[in-house]
Order: sequence, then C-alpha cells, then structure tokens
Amino acid sequence: MIFLRKILFPFAVLYGWIIQLRNFLFDQGFLKSYAFDLPVIAVGNLSVGGTGKTPQIEYLIRLLSPRYKVATLSRGYKRQSEGFILADQTATAAILGDEPFQFYQKFQNIAVAVDADRKNGIEKLLLLPGKPEVILLDDAFQHRKVKAGFYILLTAYGDLFYDDCMLPSGNLREGKKEVKRADVLIVTKCLPTISEKEQQEIRTKAGAKSVFFSSIDYDDSVYSKGHSLKVTAIRNSEKLLVAGIAKPESFFSYLKSGNDTILTFPDHHHFNEKDIADIKHQAAGRIIITTEKDYVRMKDYFPAASLFYLPIRTSFISDGETFDRLILDHVENFVV
Repeated sequence: MIFLRKILFPFAVLYGWIIQLRNFLFDQGFLKSYAFDLPVIAVGNLSVGGTGKTPQIEYLIRLLSPRYKVATLSRGYKRQSEGFILADQTATAAILGDEPFQFYQKFQNIAVAVDADRKNGIEKLLLLPGKPEVILLDDAFQHRKVKAGFYILLTAYGDLFYDDCMLPSGNLREGKKEVKRADVLIVTKCLPTISEKEQQEIRTKAGAKSVFFSSIDYDDSVYSKGHSLKVTAIRNSEKLLVAGIAKPESFFSYLKSGNDTILTFPDHHHFNEKDIADIKHQAAGRIIITTEKDYVRMKDYFPAASLFYLPIRTSFISDGETFDRLILDHVENFVV
C-alpha cells in the first residue's frame, strides 16, 4: 500500500494543483459564490469519509431545533433519485440516501432535503411554507458555489488531516491550508482521556482558528422497531455484526465478543438480494446488530426481533458550552 501511494504521488500533486486553482478562482471572485440572508452552517471535512459528519449534524439539530425552524440539506450520496427532494411519508433510504433518511426518521420537527446543487436546494427550501430559519449543509465544505455563514470542519483523531496528503496518494480532497476557511475545527473520535498537552499539540499543528475535541458515545442499548436490548446483556452472546460505513473498527470493538461473526461492506453500500441472503445465512438464527446508518437500508428485509442498531452521539471532551454559544450567537445574529 505504501509503495502504491508513492507511485500515485505525481497524480496527487496534479490533483492538488487543480483543486488549488479552483479555490483561488472562488476566493478571487472569478467563480461565483452565493450567500443567503439566513444562517447557513456547513459541516464537512478535508479527507474522504469517516470523520463523523452524521453525529455532528445530529448534535446541531438537537441544539437548534428546540429554538428555530431547522432544515438539513445533503446531496444524498448514492441515492437512487435526482434533483431536489423534500422528505415526506413516501421517503426511503433509496430515494434520499441513508444519512438524510436517518435524519428524517429521527427528527420529526425539521425539514430534510437532498439536492446535489446546494444553491438550488436552499432556494427551494426558502420557497416552502414555514420556511426554515436555519439550514445545515451536510458534507459541503468543498461546495464553494454556496458561501455558508459558518463552517465546521471535522478531522478524526488518529487520522488527522495534517498527517495526510492529497488523493489518490492520500485521502485529502483539498490541501491542508484550506483549514483556514473553517470557523472551527473539531477533532472527532477522540479518546475521552486525551490529555490537555496532546490537545495543545494538535491545536498548534492544525493551525485552525478555533479547535474543539469530541468523542463518540455509544448507547447502552441496541434498538429495533418495538424492541431494545441492553448491550451488557448481549455483549457476550453470539451475534452477527454488520457494518457498511467508513472506519467501523470502534463499532465492532464496542460490541464484539469472541464467538461473534463480523461482516463488512463498503460505505453507503446498497444491500442487494444476494447480500441479504448472505447476512441471513451468516446469522444462522443469531441476532444481527448493525449501525444506525445501515439499519435504515436493511430494516425492511428482516423481522424486527432479529435486526438491531446501535445509536451513537457526539459529545465534547471539554468546552462544549463554548461551542454551543458560538453556534447560537451566529444564528441569533440573523434570527431576531
């Protein structure tokens, strides 16, 4: 793998020049960015996947939706539809994409929309009766056509952006210096025991305006429709663990015991009939536990008592109230 990355390095340099030119054209106004007269908060990353965007969007929904009319706008990665779609009772994971469909099922008091053209998506949302007061853009740090009012950039602990290089030699979609476009950088998936010294070292190397540190909290139960089981009660039972997400190692390690079977699929995988048959065969009557994102794509193929998901949340190691205040102050500047 290291040898392959070295071979691909010239292509990474070329890709970096192209992205740098694109960003220069946006920065200088040769390519047009559009701003909107309401708070638009973009969550994204410099690397490809696995930084925890979905739990971070959910964190913002929980923070803002009790106070404001909130909408989420995603491109709907790997959805089997096109154009602008506003989630309603006919929505499925295939139509919206797994993450937007997860938002729609969990948060009934927000609008959930998908559109690869974020500018068009925002314009459509603003035409709705009871239009949103805050729009959360999912995975939109590279979508320069829209100029968000507040940018949240994520980088995963253990896979920090400044230790990486550009695609295809590395996993970066943009150069490291683009971190300066972010209003805040959140180092996600930290160990809860991360020291102040290590936090300061990361702040120094990152070079961001403001740096926060968060961890993933796993629920103490797994859930299905009408059913729940305590993790402590099932951890040592034989089960099948299934994940189609980027970097599922922590999910497996939280649940796994010695006799479990593990199945992994690519991120955002669409489960076909063969996949479902293989999962049922591998389960052999045991319960199946998957991630919440995978569950929305799998649940219609299994009895409720056999398929469960493990919810996760993001929580701040420290200074969570400071982060919340930054977001609320930004929104309050628009909404009066």
